[in-house]
Order: sequence, then C-alpha cells, then structure tokens
Amino acid sequence: MAKRKPDEPPKGAPAWQSTFADLMNLLLCFFVLLFSMSTIDAEKWEEVVASFANTISIFDGGASAIGDGILISNGVSQLNELSEYINTTGQAQDIEDPEELTLYEEIKQEGLSESEQMAEQIEEALNEMNMEGDVDIDFTSQYVLLTMKGAILFDSGSAQLKEGIYPTLNNLAKILLTYSDSLIEIEGHTDNVPIHSRQYANNDELSDARALSVFQYFISTTTLDPATIKHSGRGEYVPIADNSTEEGRGKNRRVEIKIYNTLNSEER
Repeated sequence: MAKRKPDEPPKGAPAWQSTFADLMNLLLCFFVLLFSMSTIDAEKWEEVVASFANTISIFDGGASAIGDGILISNGVSQLNELSEYINTTGQAQDIEDPEELTLYEEIKQEGLSESEQMAEQIEEALNEMNMEGDVDIDFTSQYVLLTMKGAILFDSGSAQLKEGIYPTLNNLAKILLTYSDSLIEIEGHTDNVPIHSRQYANNDELSDARALSVFQYFISTTTLDPATIKHSGRGEYVPIADNSTEEGRGKNRRVEIKIYNTLNSEER
C-alpha cells in the first residue's frame, strides 16, 4: 500500500472552508427568500432612480426631462420613449426642453403626413366603390377616422346589422384588409336619449353591442386578425353634434373605425 510522504500537503480544501461555503450559500438563499417576500415602495424607488439619473444622464436636467425621470433612467432610447410619451399625454405644453419639443413636432408632422396619405388612398377607394356618401373620412397624427351613421347600420334601439348594409361593409372590409398590419379600433356611439329595453339597460350597453356587431361581422367574413382589432362602446359621452336637435342626435348615433398609422400601431 502506497503511503503519503510526511511533507506532502493534504489534498482538497480544508474542512472549515467547505463548512463556511455551505453557510454562505444558506445565508444567500435566506436573504433572497426575504427579498422575494418583501414589497417595494414604488414612490421611493422612483425617487432613488431619478436621483441616479440626475447624476449620470446625458440630457440637461437628467432623466427627469421625460416622463418624470423614469423613461431615460430605464435605459430606453429617447426617440422611442418620447413617441410613447407623446401618445400617452398628447400635450406639447408638457414638454419643456426645446430639443424634445422639436422632436415632438417632427413626430407629429410625420404622423400627420402618413395619415393624410392613408386618408387620400381610402377616399379614392371609396369613390371607386361609390361609397363616398356612406362613410365620412377624417384623420389625425395618429389615425384615419372612418365614420358611418348608425341609421344605415341598425334599426332604432337595436344592435342587429341591417341586411342591406352587408355590401357596404364588405367593400369597407376590402379597405381594412389593405391595412391589416395596422391597429384598427371600432367604436360605437349613441345620442343622449335614455334607453331601457330587455336587451340593453342603457346607451353604454347599446353602443358596446353595436361595436361588437361590426367587429364580429368583419372577423367572420374576412381574414382580418382579431388581435389587431379593438372594439368598444363609448355611449353618449363623445358627441360630435348638438344633442338638442334631431339632426345632431342623428350624427351622434354612429360607428367609428380608426385605422392607426405605423407610428401608432405598436400597441395591441
């Protein structure tokens, strides 16, 4: 049997070192467990992040220049998050930095130009289909707005589509398919005349049901992806005309379809 030479050091780590390493691992697991069960004060966390951002940010005024110190301090690019910040607030007066205000105006103008081009293409398509009298077109820096009067879509107090409107919706679906990669939003609107029936307790439910009917028709008759289409009922709360006249109430009873441009179609 081979014997170890007396001056040969023992192999492996000392026993105390293994025990110490085990203890450190246990302590690490213990503190990780404590941290996972703890809660973070969001307000204090934002203050800490903002304080660091004010020190290391490359922008004048630190990360507080956009989004109260959160956007830049999260390490996100200024251009992308400024676009999102503008879409969320929609207020140029909230931006104090001249460079950011200039960027806001550039993004807004780019959105207007794209929406205007989309609106011209859609108007041309509607004219070719002889639908210029059925759909009104407008646009903003975010989307093109198509408005259809509720009277041509539904009977009074109903969310059932009239059969006579199917050809119009089919033609409109062809246009929507052209922009199938864009975010599409369908909104139902009513006047302020109260409604209470077996089906709908109020105008909120009626407007929601009407938007859903249009949504379901497009989904069932086309290859549009439901994930890119939103639908909602806005009730009587967003009038576009005076509800004190019959003509105004007729304009307020409507279905709107918003086709968002590429700058505003990221959110699903």
